Amino acid sequence: MIVTVTLNSALDRTLSVPIFQLGHRHRANDVLTVAGGKGINVARALKQLDLPVVALGLAGGRTGTRIVEELTAEAILNDFVRIAGESRTSTAVVDPTAGTYTEINEWGPKVTEAELGMLFEKLQYLARAADMVVLAGSLPRAVPEDWYAAVVRELGRRGVRVALDTEGEPLRHGLEAEPFLVSPNQREAEGIVGQELEDDDDFVMALDTFADMGAHNVLITHDTGAFARVREGRRVRRFRAAAPHVEPVSTVGTGDVLLAQWIAAVLDERGPDDALRLAVAAGAASCLEVGAGRFDPRKAARLAGSSEVGELEPAKRS
Repeated sequence: MIVTVTLNSALDRTLSVPIFQLGHRHRANDVLTVAGGKGINVARALKQLDLPVVALGLAGGRTGTRIVEELTAEAILNDFVRIAGESRTSTAVVDPTAGTYTEINEWGPKVTEAELGMLFEKLQYLARAADMVVLAGSLPRAVPEDWYAAVVRELGRRGVRVALDTEGEPLRHGLEAEPFLVSPNQREAEGIVGQELEDDDDFVMALDTFADMGAHNVLITHDTGAFARVREGRRVRRFRAAAPHVEPVSTVGTGDVLLAQWIAAVLDERGPDDALRLAVAAGAASCLEVGAGRFDPRKAARLAGSSEVGELEPAKRS
């Protein structure tokens, strides 16, 4: 079983609006409303891969009720702590004619220490039977920036593998707790290493920097694929993976699907190159769908045959 945790869950509304123009009135061709947030997106993708998964998180107000209802309608097992604050709503406009995506996200609710404590108790209980725990997404207001780090440390003492997908200071603190995996995108990785990543050497440097900061394994996603640093016993291997080209409908949530497929492949004891090939193919397949965390595993399997994975040399130390 895999447990995914989303503190800042959302109700995601995606509107398809052809020839979208700022300052004009439009009528949407289609509207999709789903439960959202990085951990929920990962849970959705894992369910499509037929892996047992439980989505855990915080939900408040009428929006929180709707989030739980949407998860239940998708048959995604969930166990949310009800909080006093109102959960956020995220609105996105997709223009299929131009291939653009405009997103507006609310801040989300304030969360109390007692509410966080209830969530942590649930997580500790569920983690007893978990093969992996995924901590993903931003932290709501008033949540300490080292909250993820504290959870990683506690679960690590219990022998539970934790994948951490966040950014900024929560990621920096989380690295110090030595998670099993961190999975930033390129922009998030650049924020930690303090420079732009432009070529293989830059990405290898970033992979090794994250490892030096505490991560056991590192997966950095970008627009056309991913870079990975994987431990195999005492051996460390670095990879570059390029996904096959597709005409994207929406790129939102591709990293969440990529992460879900990588976790599924690791739990299936696939080799690191095979796991990465499947992961970038799943990410590419998700670009063909509207709605984060949604993809067709059959399309992903076909795309995997065209994914390119190569092993990289370690960066030269000066």
